[in-house]
Amino acid sequence: MATRKEIDGSAGVPQFYGKELRFKREEAGLTLEKLVEGSFFGITYLSEIEHGHRRMPVELARHVDLVLGTDGFFQRRCEDVRKAKQGAHAAYFAGVTEAETRARSISEWSGTLIPGLLQTRAYAHALVDTAHSLDTPEEVEAKIDGRLGRARLFGNPKRPEYWVILHESLVDHPILPPAEMAEQLDHIATLMQRRRIVAQILPWNGPTRALTELPLFLMDFDDEPPLLYTEGPYHGQTIDDPALVMRYRKAYDRLRAAALPPEASLTLIERAAEEYRHGQHRS
Repeated sequence: MATRKEIDGSAGVPQFYGKELRFKREEAGLTLEKLVEGSFFGITYLSEIEHGHRRMPVELARHVDLVLGTDGFFQRRCEDVRKAKQGAHAAYFAGVTEAETRARSISEWSGTLIPGLLQTRAYAHALVDTAHSLDTPEEVEAKIDGRLGRARLFGNPKRPEYWVILHESLVDHPILPPAEMAEQLDHIATLMQRRRIVAQILPWNGPTRALTELPLFLMDFDDEPPLLYTEGPYHGQTIDDPALVMRYRKAYDRLRAAALPPEASLTLIERAAEEYRHGQHRS
């Protein structure tokens, strides 16, 4: 028999919210299965909400309020939980950082910037400092720490599977001094050498220009539909419509087919890092 795990409601807003949800559910004499009955969500999903590991979607909050007769309480608290889990990340990106910790696999394409999951502190600082020029030093550091903290995903040697395609310009047009750019490329190469990530470089003359306008961040899960995230400079969009996600996945597969093989990509990255280190790289 599984041991019942207690919820520490003092740990934060999501845990407090989840503890209240379990209290109300048990007070009503309902199992997890009975509470989600009639919704599109599963019992594992609801259990993780009760423990503060996931945000409750508004649609599920409405369902719970209706079943438990809680007069809109859980729907009203959705925004509080969203803000609490957002941390230093932009509001439109907070859901992505939460979802990526549950992902079985992540496929990413970037044509303009090295993705956040792969950034060194120097690279992240250059981006955050430029994009948020009015932030205090403390706010800048909080954003950088939040971004670098995402890379804890790679502490697990197997999960998630991470495949990234980078445009060649990210290697040849540095936004950092040579020594720091060499460090950034070394970081990517090390992850590849450890077989923790698969990376490919899309050449300048790749026959996929129409597909390269937007970054793509695709996530697959064990017990959830796939998600796609894409963004502009100060906005982002999460797409969960399976038909649309499939269309973007086909575009990603075409980019993957046009990119250099992983082995050739690693050689290109290592060579560029060495050239930056010795001041020989011509950008």
